[in-house]
Amino acid sequence: MKLSTGILGALFCASTVVGALRRDIRRPKPIFEKRAAGHEFQSRELRKRADKFLTDKTKEFSVDGANFPKIPFDIGESYAGLLPISEDEDETRKLFFWFFPSTLSETPKDIVIWLNGGPGCSSLSGLLTENGPFTWEAGTLAPVQNPYSWTNLTNMIWVEQPVGVGYSQGVPNITNEVELGLEFRGFWKNFIDTFDLQQYDMYITGESYAGFYVPYIADSFIQADDTDYFNLKGISINDPIIADDTTQQQVNLLPYVEYWQNVLYLNDTFMDQMRERNAQCNYTYVYDTWFQFPPNLEAGPLPLLPDIYDSPDYECDMFDNFYAAALEVNPCFNIYHIFDTCPHTYSQLGIVNTGDYSPPGAEVFFNRSDVTAALHAVPGTNWLQCSDINVFGNGNDTGDGHDTSIGPAANGVLQRVIEHTNNTIIGSGDLDLLLATNGTLLALQNMTWNGQQGFQSYPSTPLYAPYHPEYNGGALAGAGLQGSWGSERGLTFYTAQLAGHELPGYTPGVAYRMLEILLGRVKDFSSTEHFTTQEGNFTGNGTIWRRGVMGAETLLS
Repeated sequence: MKLSTGILGALFCASTVVGALRRDIRRPKPIFEKRAAGHEFQSRELRKRADKFLTDKTKEFSVDGANFPKIPFDIGESYAGLLPISEDEDETRKLFFWFFPSTLSETPKDIVIWLNGGPGCSSLSGLLTENGPFTWEAGTLAPVQNPYSWTNLTNMIWVEQPVGVGYSQGVPNITNEVELGLEFRGFWKNFIDTFDLQQYDMYITGESYAGFYVPYIADSFIQADDTDYFNLKGISINDPIIADDTTQQQVNLLPYVEYWQNVLYLNDTFMDQMRERNAQCNYTYVYDTWFQFPPNLEAGPLPLLPDIYDSPDYECDMFDNFYAAALEVNPCFNIYHIFDTCPHTYSQLGIVNTGDYSPPGAEVFFNRSDVTAALHAVPGTNWLQCSDINVFGNGNDTGDGHDTSIGPAANGVLQRVIEHTNNTIIGSGDLDLLLATNGTLLALQNMTWNGQQGFQSYPSTPLYAPYHPEYNGGALAGAGLQGSWGSERGLTFYTAQLAGHELPGYTPGVAYRMLEILLGRVKDFSSTEHFTTQEGNFTGNGTIWRRGVMGAETLLS
């Protein structure tokens, strides 16, 4: 699958209303001594709960959480290293993983897989900047503990895949997504045997090009028909690629830009030219005809739209036209989060996009030799956030009798996963230009699942994230009305209005609530109950603090 010029390698994260439910909260002034105590409490708890999975088989993967390079606090029990993609003793292709047991006092019998996209980008970027136990966000001086780490809720594993990504070893030789699913399945069986996780409930999550990865791996798990190793209970993907890029990316660009014109400030002459071009490329007709709720069944199925690269001079490439124009107005324009302005911020993950900033003396966290050693990776590995080689070898992205390039929403793969789990959640950050909300919904409106096509109404129920105390100024999460959602026939779609492409990084409270729903701990996004790991009642009206399970301190009314 191709995306717009200059964009594909950067798809890593990977690789938007509401009126009711508003709550008037008067927050107490910060009590810094108490917040410091919260840090100490979390460290003590992590040490006390260590070694849940330490055995003779796993000790070679054990990570020293109390002395991890550049991290000034105990990150707790974890395991990292390489495992082969098959049981063949001569297998040299291996995937890298970093596994964190849950910090819950009673270890849940479930595990969540996180995958970034690309194709070819490391899932460790998600760990470091989105949902891991510690985060080191771009433009910040040092890593911080993450109160919204998904390890608070479940056992978590971040996997670098396929072969050719990050610390993984071997020469890429898969040619399509079906083979990728089989490759991951072989690795997963070895992981389950190593850590004795047979019959655990399993969930697969990710973002961006993981919109391909997650459904295909999930479908591979389903086809295995083995609940000892592949007991799939649900999937979640945010800002996903699930269809061809003309349908999902090009058709909805003009309406998206018009909606955000008060942020983008593109001039009237250019906008008039783009409206004319949009009509000439038939995008206006396609959007008006097929982007309807309920679906316009009289129009028939949405046809496979022409690839923009097949048109002369890419004349129907709306994305790159809008991107170039936005850069003229805002030279630091970020397609992943359109509210960003200059200056560029440097990321510990290194440079991926043209225009990324690298200050003098900058280093890449996962390319440090001491970090490589601490994670049991192969010494001397040149870790890149996104691989500079083709992780699909020389494949043409077709296989197993069907075309995988048109996307899992169009070829039945995503449908099978929804119908098997009846627990599929798809999210979108409203500030993501690269894979905009309505582009994803357009793809879903042309898909049939559980006997009916598309959503019968636009997902517009107010989405609520719980109010909560904060103890870490370096890792904050918004509360209250944060977006919208809808759920029909086993598929939930939600938006986060302030999130960009990397949704858990921008709106960690929304992502945390999503995981609670996926795991069955909370009913849905309209629930106003506290986070399940939050003790006590936080109403904003009291003055007494109590430490809570999230490593924070909870306000008592």
